[in-house]
Amino acid sequence: MKSLLVYLKDYKKESILGPLFKLLEASFELFVPLVMAAIIDNGIGNQDSFYIIKMCFIMILLGIIGLICSITAQYFAAKASIGFATKLRHSLFSHIQGFSFSDMDTLGNSTLITRMTSDINQVQSGVNLVLRLFLRSPFVVFGAMIMAFTINREAAYIFVCAIPFLSLVVFGIMLFNIPLFRKVQMNLDRVLGITRENLTGVRVIRAFNKEQEERQQFENYNKALTKIQMFAGRISALMNPFTYVIVNAAIIALIWKGAIQVNLGIITRGEVVALVNYMSQILVELVKLANLIITVTKALACAKRIETIFEVESSEKNIDLLSDSLENEVHSETENYITFSHVGFRYKGASEEALTDISFEVKRGQTIGIIGGTGSGKSSLVHLLPRFYEVTNGEIILDGRKLSDYSLAELRAKIGIVMQKAVLFKGTIRENVCWGKKEATDKEMEEALTISQAKEFVDGKKEGMEFKLEQGGRNLSGGQRQRLTIARALIKKPEILILDDSASALDFATDAKLRHSIRTMKERPTIFIVSQRAASIQSADQILVLEDGKLVGVGNHDKLLKECLVYQEIYYSQFPKEEVTA
Repeated sequence: MKSLLVYLKDYKKESILGPLFKLLEASFELFVPLVMAAIIDNGIGNQDSFYIIKMCFIMILLGIIGLICSITAQYFAAKASIGFATKLRHSLFSHIQGFSFSDMDTLGNSTLITRMTSDINQVQSGVNLVLRLFLRSPFVVFGAMIMAFTINREAAYIFVCAIPFLSLVVFGIMLFNIPLFRKVQMNLDRVLGITRENLTGVRVIRAFNKEQEERQQFENYNKALTKIQMFAGRISALMNPFTYVIVNAAIIALIWKGAIQVNLGIITRGEVVALVNYMSQILVELVKLANLIITVTKALACAKRIETIFEVESSEKNIDLLSDSLENEVHSETENYITFSHVGFRYKGASEEALTDISFEVKRGQTIGIIGGTGSGKSSLVHLLPRFYEVTNGEIILDGRKLSDYSLAELRAKIGIVMQKAVLFKGTIRENVCWGKKEATDKEMEEALTISQAKEFVDGKKEGMEFKLEQGGRNLSGGQRQRLTIARALIKKPEILILDDSASALDFATDAKLRHSIRTMKERPTIFIVSQRAASIQSADQILVLEDGKLVGVGNHDKLLKECLVYQEIYYSQFPKEEVTA
């Protein structure tokens, strides 16, 4: 939690004034039993109505001042806690944005979502309550004990005996519950994970009639969460009865001791009532403190979980901002634009390499096709270029420089990538296409849409470029989404264009038009086309054939068809020999 308190530094004034106003309110509250004692002893004892009315007005005034102090304290506490949570959320989001694909794979989306939402909200509640009650409750408890000493020393020793027992109960339960609440949050992660998985895969679940199995699995996870929550709740619930027993035993002792001393004329009846009121105040404050400690325990557990995310250092290195000098960048005169030299790659935690000893050269402006069976490492290979993952062996040279020598901003400014899954965001078509280039003109957007074969369906929309997309582009077909993501990559006019199986939802005719349009672009980017279709890559200048993470063939279509068994198997599975020879 200490490392998170830095986000309160801009709210030092509120963090100080909030508790101070609460202490001021508590001070006025501690005077109320003395006023009550005066009313009983002087007003009622002497049957002085004027004195009773006067003291009642004083009590009302103390209540009004206390209310104003309480509202003021609440305002400052709320402002500080909300500001703290806002800054923490922004910082955590920014930190997560710096994670590599490997880090995201390891941590998991559901875990990060829980940290960003539930955990931060719990920490916010903890900060709010601490600012309001953490000083107030102990102040009232010890203040009531001190005030009891001003009334009667012997009776005050009952307070001295009761408070340590109360503290033992409260803090003992708190220490026992901290690990339990961590387990609660871990189980909450699992429930959120399966919920997210079910919501995203609802069509598949219904298609395979697996609703009952998924409900059962969710119920099992939910029962586990409920079980640990109920166990933690039962432990927390022990706090109130234990504190009530101790406080009520102390009140009984006070009344017994007070009755004896009243008979002896040592103290007055009003002072006995004041002592009982002070003990009742202690009871109320300890109940508040108990609830505070439960919330703080949860907040500390959540804070620790948030800290573990901050402790994860991104595996992406050399993350510098894009410099203005890139516009005047001088390109290397080396013959090979991209060189893979004995490149190996292993996913974090994997027992085997995903790519092994990959070596090939690419000249500027060439089109490179990548083909292979499922799981052969095609996507892993192209993801190394923008450094979504870092190579574990060998090196990649880009334009005469090692890939690791580029800052990520500089490197990714050169690359336009279209992922396997077409991801669009809620907003207009224009807003989505402009992700590639924020200041793109209408002419540039029209050009990108034309090349990507998206112009026809965009023009067919009544709103055109202002057509509103739903979350994930649900109101477009799969092929339309793919074409828009290609347009988004093309509009930045990248030096390297990576199409990672991004035309799988297109028909063969549209796919052919798309490839022809990209090859005839005046910028002549270096193109990597990952595809399961032999037709999509057979006209490439160079084709890479992968199998089980190894490069088993390099060359053009004709060469591979003669020499590479894996390529022959893929090609003839899609174009039977009868069709080829016909």
